[in-house]
Amino acid sequence: MTHVVLASASPRRKELLAALLTEFDVVPSKVDESPVPEDPVQGAVALAVQKARAVAGRHPDAVVIGADTVVHDGTRDYSKPHDAADAIATLKALRGRDHRVVTGVAVILNGEERTATSIATVRLCTLGDEAIAHYVASGRPLDKAGAYAIQDEDVPTVERLDGCYCSVMGLPLWTLRGLLRDAGVDSHDPGRSISRCACCPDRP
Repeated sequence: MTHVVLASASPRRKELLAALLTEFDVVPSKVDESPVPEDPVQGAVALAVQKARAVAGRHPDAVVIGADTVVHDGTRDYSKPHDAADAIATLKALRGRDHRVVTGVAVILNGEERTATSIATVRLCTLGDEAIAHYVASGRPLDKAGAYAIQDEDVPTVERLDGCYCSVMGLPLWTLRGLLRDAGVDSHDPGRSISRCACCPDRP
């Protein structure tokens, strides 16, 4: 059986990958996730590759998966907030506006690198200052690019999505499934366990 390693400490990516694979290991890459000074698509792919390479060096016989998500409004990117004040500023800047969420994915096997991206357009709800403060006080936005999670539907955060829901969460499953297939790794149809995947626009 092919040994697959997810090069990420994200519990959301681990949860999503379980829809594709029954067995895999998780090894955080510990790569510096500071914004890459490039186009958001190039930046997301570059960091995904860096993460995968960092772990592939320690697991040369494994198929290693790296991923990175960039939130960009056309002018600047919004990485994970430094603190609560930064999270509040980010949410105030993005609320009620469209922005792009770009997730780059890399799969490395035997030194061969395969990459792809999934790009979604998201519009945040027009959250009031009090709602933003309450959301940030919960701590949930502090480890997320853009300071929000699409799955936090109790807030709610997202008014409109054009693209892959799982990509905005951090791991576009149909995109990744294609890369795994090209690397010779069989995986499950994610639509069987995640209902949104059955009608995902990224589904081939």
